This record gives sequence, C-alpha cells and structure tokens, in this order.
Amino acid sequence: MRKHYQTLLYYCYSHIQDAEQYTANHLKFCKSVGLTGRIIIADEGLNGTVSGTAEACKAYMNYIYADGRFNATEFKIDEVDKPSFIKIHCRYKSEIVYSGLKDPSYIDPTKQTGKHLEPKEFAEMKDRDDVVILDVRSNYEHKMGKFKNAVTLDIDNFREFPEMINQLAQYKDKKILTYCTGGIKCEKASALLLKEGFKDVYQLHGGIVKYGKEAEGKDFEGKCYVFDNRLAVDVNTVNPVVISTCGNCGTTTQKMINCANPECNIHFTQCDACGTKLDGACSIACQTHPRKRPYDGTGYYVKIPQPVVAKTKFN
Repeated sequence: MRKHYQTLLYYCYSHIQDAEQYTANHLKFCKSVGLTGRIIIADEGLNGTVSGTAEACKAYMNYIYADGRFNATEFKIDEVDKPSFIKIHCRYKSEIVYSGLKDPSYIDPTKQTGKHLEPKEFAEMKDRDDVVILDVRSNYEHKMGKFKNAVTLDIDNFREFPEMINQLAQYKDKKILTYCTGGIKCEKASALLLKEGFKDVYQLHGGIVKYGKEAEGKDFEGKCYVFDNRLAVDVNTVNPVVISTCGNCGTTTQKMINCANPECNIHFTQCDACGTKLDGACSIACQTHPRKRPYDGTGYYVKIPQPVVAKTKFN
C-alpha cells in the first residue's frame, strides 16, 4: 500500500551570497506547503531533512531545482506512515556541517573531495585487501550500525574529526573509503584527508541511505541512525544482523532513544524492559530529575528550551 507521506534527506554544497535572506525565504516557502523538518543554510550550501505529503515534497524539490545554485542536489526519498517531524526549523549557520577547523575555508567541497563511488561500486571495492572502510560519524551513530570491518572513530561530534587525522595516518598507503548517513560529512572528511596528504580517498555517494536502496545494504550491520523522530531505519535486506546493545543491561537491542531528562538528552540504545524500568531515562539520576519528560515508549522528544535564569550582580 502506498504511503501518503515522504521524508527527504538531502544536501548541496554551493556558495550562497545571500544566505541569511535566503534562509528567511526558504522557511516561508516550507510553511506555505506544510512541510516539517530541520534545514540548515550557510554561505557554503544547504542541508536538510524535511517531511510532508507527497505533493508537498514534490513542490519542495521543484523549489530547490528551480534555483540553479542547487542543481546538484540529490534527494533520498523514504515513504513514511506519518511526517517524521512535528515542526519546521530553518536556520542560518556558519557551516552546514561544523568541520571543527579553525579556518573552515581550509577545505572547499565544491573544489576538491574524495572520488564519489556509487553504492554498487562501493560494494565491489570494500572487501579488497588494499582498502580501509572509514566511518566518519559519531559514536552513537556507529554503535547503532556500521559496515562490517569498518574503522570507527571515538568522537561525539563530527567537529572532532580533524583531531583524528594523526590516528588515521597508519592508513595513508591504503585506499580510504569514507561513508556517513547521507554523504554530507564525507564531503568534508574526504576533502580534509586529501589536504592532509592521503592520496587515494573515496566516498560513498549518497551515504548509507542510498546504499540501502541501491545495493540492498549488504554487509551493513545494525540500523542506520537518522536525525528525525524515526531515530533509526533498516538498511540491510540481504544479511542483516543486530550489533547494538542496551546501554543499561547489555541486552541486544536496536532501539535508539534520547534520555528523557532534557538536560542530559544523550542518544543511546535501550531495551524496552529498561525503558519501562527507568521511564526512558539513561540512569536513576536522570529518572528522578525534576525536568524529566514523560516517556511514551518512543524516546523522541520535541526540544524543550532551557529555563532562563535572570542575571544579577551576584551571578
């Protein structure tokens, strides 16, 4: 049965001279067609995940392509039972993915990145002896799922990636195949690797999401973390396995949640039994926190603003 809603994952590195004004116009259009989602716009391009009816999503894709700056945008489309967000957020920021570099202009994905591999090309190369598969995502993402035999990084955010370059130096003589959720982080990761002297760098075009659609997700173990209220999606239809475990009891589970305490809000895997016992919190301390949110079994929450504390001369 055809589902009535879609979720679009996309990005495009393209220089935008009027990025702040474009952000305001972009938000206005999204509201006009009834989309929900999160969009980041910067001078270097745009990055987003939006959701809505098939008609609204079609109107949005037409809106993007009508602007010649974004002709290279590739949309990954998922059919969903309901919108994957509650609200629409469209914000101007300094980068669409924070690079962690003191001078972000040190790399420019519009000029130099790793060689793009289509999913089937990636599948053919990944098991060669002269290849290293490099996951450039954060801890909570690759703990949920990753490619078999991939090198993972102990980072909590992509902005920490530049700090890992020295650790990766041992692979300089190998072909480096980078991958991430949709491809956007690989654009910067592969560009930085090339700048730092790595000679043979590739990236999975369209990321894990496209790999699942076009190469059946073979050898991707676990689920793929996504940045909407689905939290994680299936990828592998050939040889799936579960690799993630409950952060509380160690039981095998694929359920990813946010801690119910908004002041903690960590991403972690938690089985249903521990979710019930701790009411969606990661610990007893968070379970008894006065701001703990009601747990509905999903582990997804609309962001609650921190309370404003008035400053005084004694603060």
